[in-house]
Amino acid sequence: MGRRTNTAVWLEKLGRWQINVQKDGKRRSFYSFKPGRTGQREANAKADDWLDKGVKTRRKKVADVWPEYLAQRQLTTSESNWKPMESRWRTWIAPNLGRKKLEALTDQDLQHVLDLACAAGLSKKTLQNLFADLTGLLKFARKSGYTAYHPEDLSIPGSARYKERRILQPDGLSILMRSDETVLRGKPVQDPFIHYYRLAVLTGMRPGELLGLEWGDLHGTVLRLCRARNVHGQITRGKNQNALRTIALSSVSIQELEAQRALTGGARRVFGDASESTIRHRWRIYCDHNGIPYCSLYELRHTFVSIAQNLPEGQLKALVGHSRSMDTYGVYAHEVQGQTRQISTALDQLFSPYE
Repeated sequence: MGRRTNTAVWLEKLGRWQINVQKDGKRRSFYSFKPGRTGQREANAKADDWLDKGVKTRRKKVADVWPEYLAQRQLTTSESNWKPMESRWRTWIAPNLGRKKLEALTDQDLQHVLDLACAAGLSKKTLQNLFADLTGLLKFARKSGYTAYHPEDLSIPGSARYKERRILQPDGLSILMRSDETVLRGKPVQDPFIHYYRLAVLTGMRPGELLGLEWGDLHGTVLRLCRARNVHGQITRGKNQNALRTIALSSVSIQELEAQRALTGGARRVFGDASESTIRHRWRIYCDHNGIPYCSLYELRHTFVSIAQNLPEGQLKALVGHSRSMDTYGVYAHEVQGQTRQISTALDQLFSPYE
């Protein structure tokens, strides 16, 4: 196979498949007039024949290329991004594809890995990450000149589901907003992270975004998110390009921030140098002490979206840092106890004139 990194496209007006490729400064176009994927493959094959001598090696195996790809990801992404890739490689990709030659890979080989992971019960989110690992690896291999293979028909199995999330229900939320008591060494004390928990629910910020907050980010009634601190304590630019945003604060959120300022004094960071693991540990103790069914720190973000889901979608996406394509309501909004009853009552009122 040649160094082709694109694929033939169907030109409706001309009634043909066409692919444009370039080698050593020379550009060529190849065609097929056969309909369907047969024609696309034929045009691609013609281009590959012409480019064939440009491939670096036909003997590269998937396991040979993975370390190079991982090294590139380590250069361009944070540890919290590339570290999980190592686990997915060891568990799913290496055992099934590691010994295969790149030139022999097929869409079905890659799809089989996704299907196996789905059958093992992995969440839809994890499968999406595995999908990105596979396609990212092949893209890197194409750019490196190791293959021209471009997977064209991969999909997340339809049976895949997002991991079931818990949220803080109204009773637990009321306790959180009223009680700041926890236990330390067997004695009741004020929880030092009470304002962190409350702000997580009141703003929908990610755990690392809260830890990255500095007092200079507060401008009147808005917060300008400029950074995050990941689970490894590293400062990052946030999860994605939408993470850097401005958050409008409610009066209750401002009160919690001012209460936290009174605790930290002149510290630059709103929550000092506390680690996410420490806060996670204290949050579990707080929940046990106050009789609140436990949910994770990240699920406090889900709680915010569930409570605020009546906001216009554009406003909600802006608050939580989601892209336009993200299914914010589908993934993050969960049923709040009492909502079903409210809906039933509203429907009764709508149809009562016709009874």
